[in-house]
Amino acid sequence: MRVGVVLVNTNPLYTGKELQHQLNDSGAKVLVVLANVAKAAESVIDETDIQHVIITEVGDLHCFPKRQLINGAIKYIKKQVFTCHFPSEIKFLQALKLGERDHLAPVEQKLSDIAFLQYTGGTTGIAKGAMLTHGNLLTNKSQLCNHWTHVLEPAKEVFLAPLPLYHIYGFTMHCMVLIANGGHSVLVPNPRDLKSLIKTFKSYPLTGMVGLNTLFVALLNNPDFRQLDFSGFKLTISGGMALVKDTANRWRELTGTFPVEGYGLTETSPVVTVNLPESCQLGTIGQPLPETECKVVDAEGQNLGREEVGELCIRGPQVMLGYWNRPEDTAEVLDSDGWFHSGDIAVIQDDGYIRIVDRKKDMIIVSGFNVYPNEVEDVLVGHPDIIEAAVVAVPDDCSGEAVKAFIVLTETSGLDDESIKAFCKQSLVAYKVPRFYEFRDELPKTNVGKVLRRELSAHQLIYVCHKQQYSIGAFWRWCPSSLPGRSIIGSERVIISSE
Repeated sequence: MRVGVVLVNTNPLYTGKELQHQLNDSGAKVLVVLANVAKAAESVIDETDIQHVIITEVGDLHCFPKRQLINGAIKYIKKQVFTCHFPSEIKFLQALKLGERDHLAPVEQKLSDIAFLQYTGGTTGIAKGAMLTHGNLLTNKSQLCNHWTHVLEPAKEVFLAPLPLYHIYGFTMHCMVLIANGGHSVLVPNPRDLKSLIKTFKSYPLTGMVGLNTLFVALLNNPDFRQLDFSGFKLTISGGMALVKDTANRWRELTGTFPVEGYGLTETSPVVTVNLPESCQLGTIGQPLPETECKVVDAEGQNLGREEVGELCIRGPQVMLGYWNRPEDTAEVLDSDGWFHSGDIAVIQDDGYIRIVDRKKDMIIVSGFNVYPNEVEDVLVGHPDIIEAAVVAVPDDCSGEAVKAFIVLTETSGLDDESIKAFCKQSLVAYKVPRFYEFRDELPKTNVGKVLRRELSAHQLIYVCHKQQYSIGAFWRWCPSSLPGRSIIGSERVIISSE
């Protein structure tokens, strides 16, 4: 950033195909990659415009001999580094030595200059680069710092950081807000390793953490976690997916802090609204940050009043410039008055707090990560034995939502769940691979042949209810308490019948 380049954060777990799209779409010229995950890049590098590859290893910034011991153990004992080669590669430490020979010339940068191309599927479709400026990021940092000025003490906060920093949520909280505040972030390589995660809680005087519902549930269900001392804990921030009321109550009983839920999108740098610890309303995403306007509109774009249901629109200094090289996609979500149309259906309450009711599109959120059905379906139908495929979300205790695929096979096909999973893993990162499969003779469609995912979703909710042997009355009573802020009773997604 100091030499004026635009950064493109990427998921190190991406397959070669996913990475290739992002490298080519962004026009990236330099790739900085950890040796442990470089194999995927090697498989597609010749199909991109990358001119230089800088390879780093886990121990590079340690001193001799610790650097050699760490890198050697990871490569030769743990065997986590696979041999690969790039046409124009250089080691990270070598690049630093070369840089020492030159003089760093100051680069003039404006707040309106692009700082990041942060990739997202937006409200629909294939991943697009949201153009986030220096002004977008600095503004969102200042909005949050001002919002929590009475909570975050300068240079005294120690926060657990279980979220990846390539994700805009983790980046903004840990690389922007906490650094600006002088806070200390304790980075967690693998939050699924609860044993190591709980050891981290014991090793540092944590004052807070940033997380999401699935992580809170996993920790609450762990007996070792329940024995920890939370006397210094004062702030838990929840985002990325809906916070379940039961989880929030259990978390407060154990830690003494309510997970304060917020809301944001990659396109808004990302935070739009957030609750405050002293005035948190469960089931809501809080109130808009300073300088941020929110409204709801109907299908024709007309403004709606308080307590009316419509699409949530956002205007403020944290809203992106648009999507990189995609003016048509930008025009779909950003209107001429600067309002960003989120694709989320919401209600603005009379007291100003906002509830998210549903998603306008069919996006699936698996442990806080967006999964776009079109992308998964395109991979599925690429198999010669699959005629048609449709993907929907199903409820899941661990990840909030899981991906389920409805598939129509050729008559001679011998495919089963495991073989399809193996096929998908060649092109998709693990959380996008469908976990459940249902084989059908045909899929429901509209008159023009479009698959009705909504009908499949409605069927699936009844299926889950039936499998758990809920009576209709029990299901009716269960819905409001288990799905705060998401009114599914009477919606088109749920059909309750005697069957």
